Amino acid sequence: MRRMTRRGLMAAAAGALPLLLSAAHAAAAEPSPAPGRGEAAAPPRQFRGMWLATVANRDWPSAPGLPAERQRAELLSLLDTAVRRRLNAVILQVRPTADALWPSPYEPWSQYLTGTQGRDPGWDPLGFAVAEAHGRGLELHAWFNPYRVANHTDPGRLVPTHPARRHPDWVVPYGGKLYYNPGLPEVRRFVQDAMLDAVRRYPVDAAHWDDYFYPYPVAGQSFDDDAAYAEHGSAFPDRAAWRRHNIDLLVSETAVRIKEIGCGTRFGISPFAVWRNRATDPAGSDTRAGVQTYDDLYADTRGWVRKGWLDYIAPQVYWHLGNAAADYAKLVPWWASVVSGTPVRLYIGEALYKAGDPAQPAAWQDPAELSRHLTFDRSYPRVEGNIYFSAKEVAADRIGAMARVVADHYATAARTSPPGEGPGRTP
Repeated sequence: MRRMTRRGLMAAAAGALPLLLSAAHAAAAEPSPAPGRGEAAAPPRQFRGMWLATVANRDWPSAPGLPAERQRAELLSLLDTAVRRRLNAVILQVRPTADALWPSPYEPWSQYLTGTQGRDPGWDPLGFAVAEAHGRGLELHAWFNPYRVANHTDPGRLVPTHPARRHPDWVVPYGGKLYYNPGLPEVRRFVQDAMLDAVRRYPVDAAHWDDYFYPYPVAGQSFDDDAAYAEHGSAFPDRAAWRRHNIDLLVSETAVRIKEIGCGTRFGISPFAVWRNRATDPAGSDTRAGVQTYDDLYADTRGWVRKGWLDYIAPQVYWHLGNAAADYAKLVPWWASVVSGTPVRLYIGEALYKAGDPAQPAAWQDPAELSRHLTFDRSYPRVEGNIYFSAKEVAADRIGAMARVVADHYATAARTSPPGEGPGRTP
């Protein structure tokens, strides 16, 4: 980026991408009502999902190394739980740490299946999950983590053929973990190729990312991307702007490539819910959160929506109504206003895992708290559904919070739309 000609090329490419993406979205977009109270009714189909996390065997499989029959039985039980709870979508984590829950030509089999990274489990979890979910009338969204390589800092623990071993210059240790460096164009292309392999090969209803872009800040540590910044960042006013540009490219390029595949798969992201606090930026939310995605994760989540790069956004509004620093009642209207005038659908991420946790504030000890969230959301028609974290809590429901939601909001709702009326891809 040091020569003027390269700066010009970069600027031209950056300017063309939003136009291409906006045109692609406009062709398929439905008219979107403005947010707020007393407005037009929400679309008839309500999105009701749960995240199914595989990292560190959080939700599934219950332990690494289980026989394939046991793994399949556990997965089927969780899909049946989604049906029983009147959900209509499952967001399955299929690339938790630069690995794969399908036979990927890019990355090794996940250690969370067999206990040994790279070992073939003897079956295809993603293919099985898609078929079984669709057979139950559930959408299956493939959940990817773009840049996390490992939950430790020892490359020697990775399988010898791992891309991070073959390209050690791609990797940055930070905060006790290993990450791919988002500032390297070759890394950005590789992680896209690795994720989109699943989109090409399986009829997944969406490609889904969560809230990890640049890593969450760790006190006293710096993310060492000095060499990448020196090589690629000279056209930018500062490192923060360069980092945001890197993540913008990851999002916008992925959106274009999914459309080019032509499979009908949607693209959704579930970020940390605070873009910026109002004290930082007048356009921000009326919050006082300690993390702001724009400044700390270099993720311009509001910008992605306003540019139409996504099919849906599902901010993780993991606080109770009345929270002093980040009030659910302040964040939901803010996000409704963000999606106003765009084709981007809005789903709200819900912290079911907090319900009944004695370490959480008193509001989370009340099984009606989540039901109150959905009642509140009804006043904002641009809120078209909710996603619950995560599958283990949906199944256990320790204080009956999910059962209360089903009774209050989902009991008479159909699990799916009539054929051809729901968004997404046909199995």
